[in-house]
Amino acid sequence: MREIVLDTETTGLDVNSHRIIEIGCVELINHIPTGKVFHRYINPERSIDKGAFKVHGISEEFLKDKPLFSEIASEFLNFISSDTLVIHNAGFDIKFLNMELGKLNAKLISSDRVLDTLPLARKKFGPPASLSALCERFGISLESRELHGALIDAELLAKVYVERLQTPLDRCQHAVRNLSLRGHLPSNEEVSEQLDEINVSVHEGVVDRRL
Repeated sequence: MREIVLDTETTGLDVNSHRIIEIGCVELINHIPTGKVFHRYINPERSIDKGAFKVHGISEEFLKDKPLFSEIASEFLNFISSDTLVIHNAGFDIKFLNMELGKLNAKLISSDRVLDTLPLARKKFGPPASLSALCERFGISLESRELHGALIDAELLAKVYVERLQTPLDRCQHAVRNLSLRGHLPSNEEVSEQLDEINVSVHEGVVDRRL
């Protein structure tokens, strides 16, 4: 099962007037990072809000010679394919991605293929549920993160998601959903893998009686 952990940085908060300036994606296969990533800086063709610059430190000067979103869109869409997207506070990123894709008359990203880790974290652990707070809670080092960055944040989220946020039952449910999104019935091997995960879940006591 393939999943993509994704994050973006933008010129500001308002999707109606701001643009994406960085995209970072980390590939997971069966919940294990493969080392394969997608990372691009993007020229937004506009200024960056002071508040946003304080968050990510990406300057207009740095982005001047970077490609436009239209120039990286095809590569980005090929990388994420039709797989599940794992995003923290997904509403923000998906709004911006769909705004950019809409400008190109490209197919938009459906919410059905998005797993938002923010409500998942809130449900399991309560507030605070920011990425920084979750990393601190679980002893995941933030030394490499002086400021926000799409790739470093995607890498940190991948660690939190894989190691802490999922039970075996969560993983099984996500596997079934991912297969459904692809529009095909699972193979015998895939069914076997899913049943193995259910059995593990039962032994760990995480399967609710209602199942």
